[in-house]
Amino acid sequence: MIKLGVIGMSPGNAHPYSWSSIINGTFDGEEISRLGYPAVTNYLEANKDTLGIPGAEVACVWTQERSISESIAKTCNISRIVDNLEDMIPWVDAVLLCRDDPENHVAMAKPFLDARIPLFVDKPLAITMKDLHYFSEENAKGKFLMSCSSMRYANECRIVKQEINALGKLELATAVGKKDWKKYGVHLLEALFSLLDDPRLAFVKYTGKTDKDIVHIEFENGLQATVHLFMDISSTFQLSLFGQQGWRLIDIKNSYSMFRDTIIEFIRSVQEGASRLSFDKTENIIRTLIAANESKKQSGATIDMSKF
Repeated sequence: MIKLGVIGMSPGNAHPYSWSSIINGTFDGEEISRLGYPAVTNYLEANKDTLGIPGAEVACVWTQERSISESIAKTCNISRIVDNLEDMIPWVDAVLLCRDDPENHVAMAKPFLDARIPLFVDKPLAITMKDLHYFSEENAKGKFLMSCSSMRYANECRIVKQEINALGKLELATAVGKKDWKKYGVHLLEALFSLLDDPRLAFVKYTGKTDKDIVHIEFENGLQATVHLFMDISSTFQLSLFGQQGWRLIDIKNSYSMFRDTIIEFIRSVQEGASRLSFDKTENIIRTLIAANESKKQSGATIDMSKF
């Protein structure tokens, strides 16, 4: 039995509740809804017959407030709460860092990487090149590090990936979502890059404005893509592919499925002793995320990714 620790939580991110529930197979829907996450309760209730991951359990939790830790522990049947995240180390075989505030990821990840505890870091891994370089160096030292958006494992994308060759040579890809580039851009990038077998980048250019982020990407193979994140549109995650022989629209809705598959991939990685997701793929996506921010700072300058 793999003993997992969960670190949480950051504002608006219910992963410490949902992921712990998916792994341990139990949840308190009233408590989760009371905290403002009724959608999480709904998808856990709809999928309760598949809750629970064989061979693993969340055995320890830490958050920045004892009351939050107690709520997660009670809701998800977690037996141990620690008051300092480093105190988790003796009690766990691996850790899920379930916070999506990347500015805190290095500080929270370091104790576990130093202790060589297998670690999954929630998206986005980093938002600065300094932090990305830290994680890259730790990976190069052989530390066990996995990080991605769960949209890498979205079933809706994998269905289209099966028939992508029928579209012919791809000319354009578009991705549209709600909210902001900093936290949600990585979702659309992960889905798009995974769908396209993680192509290398040529150029990145930010062309949006406040609350209306637009990023233009050109890949080394010539494919053009645009990613749109608008704060005030209806909630959605959509991708479209346009080829010379056909096109497909992808509407990503099944959060539960992609969360569960991400967790399973991490647990399989722990069992096998190394991340099943190459860090190069994660680094490629995070560099794109950061390059768009740099372009924005430079008033929409085109970032040459061969020099970035």
